[in-house]
Amino acid sequence: MVNHRYLGNSGLKVSEITYGNWVTHASQVDDSAAIATVHAALDAGITTFDTADTYANTGAETVLGKALAGQRRESLEIFTKVYWPTGPKGPNDGGLSRKHIMEAINGSLTRLGTDYVELYQAHRYDYETPIEETFQAFADVVRQGKALYIGVSEWTAEQLREGHALAKDLGIQLISNQPQYSLLWRVIEGKVVPTSEELGISQIVWSPMAQGVLSGKYLPGQPHPEGSRATDEKSGAMFIKRFLEDDVLTAVQRLKPIADEAGLSMPQLAIAWVLQNPNVAAALVGASRPEQIASNVAASGVTLDADTMAAIDAAVGGVAVTDPEHTYSVSPKSRP
Repeated sequence: MVNHRYLGNSGLKVSEITYGNWVTHASQVDDSAAIATVHAALDAGITTFDTADTYANTGAETVLGKALAGQRRESLEIFTKVYWPTGPKGPNDGGLSRKHIMEAINGSLTRLGTDYVELYQAHRYDYETPIEETFQAFADVVRQGKALYIGVSEWTAEQLREGHALAKDLGIQLISNQPQYSLLWRVIEGKVVPTSEELGISQIVWSPMAQGVLSGKYLPGQPHPEGSRATDEKSGAMFIKRFLEDDVLTAVQRLKPIADEAGLSMPQLAIAWVLQNPNVAAALVGASRPEQIASNVAASGVTLDADTMAAIDAAVGGVAVTDPEHTYSVSPKSRP
């Protein structure tokens, strides 16, 4: 079964293996397989589910809502996000304006088949909307009972500090950030994690397996496996390209004996590694088949000793990206 951790400086507990449906639902797998996988996650003890309105242009929220229908609502933690354009993508169909946030939360709740979500997240920082407007809208969403807590995704340390101060002034809780984090992508360690620890903000990390590269299935000098993410433009191929250089793939293969010595598969080692960071509340893990869930859940509660952590650094530390300037924040634009 899955262990649970507190999310930020709050009383909310979440499963440290959290089910995410970014590239799977309404896209990579059909609805019946998606629903079966969600049910497998529930059976394995996962209680926390993360989605976003932009995934499959709202389709992923709809599928997750169907999959969770009939479950005891109080036993679940449902997260979604707002920012990227959805629908016909008109001038107000994206961003963090008051108009878009108030309309987006209503759409998300309808698709998810629920009256509220535990966590409503700003999917990116919006340079074109005053942050005061954004957080006032978030505060109203919380006061209306449509979300219990507020989170963000891929915000810098400085943005987190600004947002946390506004949230505190408005009497709401900013408790999480959702960044990319893995053995190969460590950019949050320099600034984001120390700032988050100071402010009482947890990380909910996406791509702990570096888009599947840390499974070891991609081999240096070899064609990519048929049907893998690297060959599927709809399934995040653009994100995986940076990890497919031969020096990176060679380093990843050095993790195999380390995983064997620890009694873990390579994906389990990758997930367990991010969970060693005390500022990480949850690792987001997707699945296209129910049987993948049991393997991922086995990483919960694993403690990697100091020798294992050192061996991992020796194997892949030289190719890991650590520069804190690498983020997925949207570039600033001049307002008209």
